[in-house]
Amino acid sequence: MTMTPEQATQFADAFERLVHGVEQVVLGKNHVIRLAFTALLSEGHLLLEDVPGTGKTSLARAIAQSVRGTSNRVQFTPDLLPGDITGVSIYDQRHGTFEFHRGPIFANIVLADEINRASPKTQSALLEVMEEGQVTTDGVTHQVGTPFMVIATQNPIEQAGTYRLPEAQLDRFIMKTSIGYPDHASLIRILDGAGQRAHAATVAPILSAETVVELAALARTVFVDASISDYVSRLVDATRNAAEVRLGVSVRGALGLVRTAKTLAAANGRHYVIPDDIKVLAEPVLAHRLLLDPESEFDGVTPSQVIAQIVVETPPPSERQHV
Repeated sequence: MTMTPEQATQFADAFERLVHGVEQVVLGKNHVIRLAFTALLSEGHLLLEDVPGTGKTSLARAIAQSVRGTSNRVQFTPDLLPGDITGVSIYDQRHGTFEFHRGPIFANIVLADEINRASPKTQSALLEVMEEGQVTTDGVTHQVGTPFMVIATQNPIEQAGTYRLPEAQLDRFIMKTSIGYPDHASLIRILDGAGQRAHAATVAPILSAETVVELAALARTVFVDASISDYVSRLVDATRNAAEVRLGVSVRGALGLVRTAKTLAAANGRHYVIPDDIKVLAEPVLAHRLLLDPESEFDGVTPSQVIAQIVVETPPPSERQHV
């Protein structure tokens, strides 16, 4: 079943209400908030990389509050163990059995703060749950429920005592973006509220967790023409053939681009994807999946620059293809 124009209008209305609610806390960052909710309703995970004090934690907390779901925050540190995230089985002497105690990963929105400060072993504990929405302990599988989203943060300038996220871990994030500093007008509004504690501002619940699941299912029904799929395929192929790139975008990345494009189209009140949806999302969805050639990296080339050049050089479809 394909989304109808009426359903697209309803989706866009719900999406705008979510964005407007979070904007009351995270000021002047409409684009980033829209990307965050696009990731959520695409059933993906979000990586926020930015300098300290730009509101990464506030954004994650506001999103959790707006969808009336459960949320947990995990501060990643070098001594954090996998069981501290997923949970552990504890022996019950009275009954002679092991009982599983759930970890903080069992929530609708999980904030993984400074994820690159934990050891690779602890980071890998997130691989299964981010991909399959479940945790397997002692051979027993436990579902984390829906909706489920990991919002991870990392600091790009303070690398002492950190572990770079491996490519397999980065590939699990459907999108990576940064918040950046507020503009002049937004900073004035923030300073006017300086008497309030940083995390005292809250967002009133806007949608239920069940409604979020329904919207995510509805987003999957947005129509994608064969010409759009061909366009995505050509973009992904170009990342693999670029001279500056050692490892291009995976199939998971291509699927992520189509999924988020469907959600963005619905958020804009359309029941079909257009090339501009792909262009807007190419950098946040694809750039973090590239592994650059060491010489290009040394010369200052960034994955975002590579993606931007590929988008310019890859012509979008000019007409629909009949399937």
